[in-house]
Amino acid sequence: MSYIGMNSKTGRTISDMEHINQSVKDILTTPIGSRIERRNYGSLLFLLLDNPNTEATKLRVVSATVLALSQWEPRIKLDTVDVLPDKEKLTLQITGSRIDKPNQTFTSEIEVATWRH
Repeated sequence: MSYIGMNSKTGRTISDMEHINQSVKDILTTPIGSRIERRNYGSLLFLLLDNPNTEATKLRVVSATVLALSQWEPRIKLDTVDVLPDKEKLTLQITGSRIDKPNQTFTSEIEVATWRH
């Protein structure tokens, strides 16, 4: 199924894949509890930003990402979530497939935040 979405910044139409990417970024950069009518919407990533940039924190980041996207983005099935190596920024590389088009790969690279030192 193809559909047309709306760019949240410009109001212009965007493709379905662009809309999924926009949605993924919105989910991951929205702290849980910050939406008035949808308190459960978002991810736990903001709770992890003050943690040291360690392997344990990266594992928690991957877990929080998978939980949030599994709950809030039904159009994709995740295959991998990787934390890209960067001492300054938290950037995620997400791959998977579309639920409605299983042969279509979904790939997104999203800068979520800046690590604290």
